[in-house]
Amino acid sequence: MSTDRLSVTFAALADPTRRAILAILAKGEASVTELAKPFEVSLPAISKHLKVLERAGLIARTRDAQWRLCRLEAEPLKDAADWIEQYRQFWEQNFDRLDEYLQELQAEEKSDREP
Repeated sequence: MSTDRLSVTFAALADPTRRAILAILAKGEASVTELAKPFEVSLPAISKHLKVLERAGLIARTRDAQWRLCRLEAEPLKDAADWIEQYRQFWEQNFDRLDEYLQELQAEEKSDREP
């Protein structure tokens, strides 16, 4: 089944452990062992999370001697942020209209109270 890149990105971001791993990698490259330290899961479990992130294009893994280093690849995050931005603008416009409506109601209420 072929899935679009945005769906794969959101699926990878759906897990809190994977989001935490990305937060760590936002500070710089890290080895698999370093990434596993803050979590109470096995190294194989972390490796599975890393495979999901790698398939989504959110991380890249390199080999440096015996070390497997991971680094953040932010382009898919930008695509997700751009998609979300469309809806942020939609909600802001709705809130602006609601604010205008509430101000009209308050003005009417104030004029109704004045003698």
